[in-house]
Amino acid sequence: MQSGSFKDYLLLHFIVLIWGFTAILGLLISLPSLELVFYRTGIATIGVALVMILRKKSMIVTPPELLKIAGVGVLISLHWIFFFWSARLSTASVCLAGMATTSLWTAFVEPMVNRTKIKWYEVALGLMVISGLLVIFQFETGYWVGLSMALMSAFLGALFSVLNGRLTLRHTPYQITLYEMASASLFALLFMPIYAAFLTDGTPIQWAWRGMDWFWLLILAGVCTVYAFSVSVDLMKRLPVFSINLTINLEPVYGILLAVMVFGESEKMTPQFYLGTLIILISVLIYPVLNYWNKRRKTPKVIS
Repeated sequence: MQSGSFKDYLLLHFIVLIWGFTAILGLLISLPSLELVFYRTGIATIGVALVMILRKKSMIVTPPELLKIAGVGVLISLHWIFFFWSARLSTASVCLAGMATTSLWTAFVEPMVNRTKIKWYEVALGLMVISGLLVIFQFETGYWVGLSMALMSAFLGALFSVLNGRLTLRHTPYQITLYEMASASLFALLFMPIYAAFLTDGTPIQWAWRGMDWFWLLILAGVCTVYAFSVSVDLMKRLPVFSINLTINLEPVYGILLAVMVFGESEKMTPQFYLGTLIILISVLIYPVLNYWNKRRKTPKVIS
């Protein structure tokens, strides 16, 4: 049974705070979503490779395992493409609210992948998240395309998190991060011709950086990807995947507060949006209580 320390949960919240800033960085960078993911993961690959070389970490992975890690990297690439695309089509706040459904997807995906029983309270909390989204969706109908992309990103996020939880049993966080970022960058590059031919209005691929793009890309790749991703993979060794993904539901709160601070009026939403977000956050606070109660209920009582 995985059980993390208070320090692990505190570190997890710090990582979620960092991730809350990624949607903002996506809007600060002039690159479209696909090009952004290509550069983000490419720079991250170089960064984690340099760290591994300096710390003398082994990069050796068997070919079958490399294929598994690379496959997860493709899911991560798609996850981030939909994520940044969602932010561009709606707002950072709407994108982050949609991402809060990650816990609901995890409640179904994790038992299927790990062949365990579905926990009723995880499903209940996931449905609670959906009710919060319905409140948001009812009053923010102008953003339904962006919200739909955020929901797809959330599903992919749940899937690769569960798969990474299994990979951490056999590989170091650095190995996983290195090859996942490399395959994510390669997939984004190979996907560009299809993207340019069928998913744009003829706009050419934007390779050039503009203004402060280089600085924000370094922050995105170095802090939000190499550091945050490696730490999150390591935390999966000690914390339940559902608990991690439920805590990630706090990303909208951190992100929305940061977005309002950075972008001001353009990120301010209706009161119903914040009501829906509040419902989502309550699920985060309820989970530890229900999880503790469920463990106590299953623990045999010792008769003295």
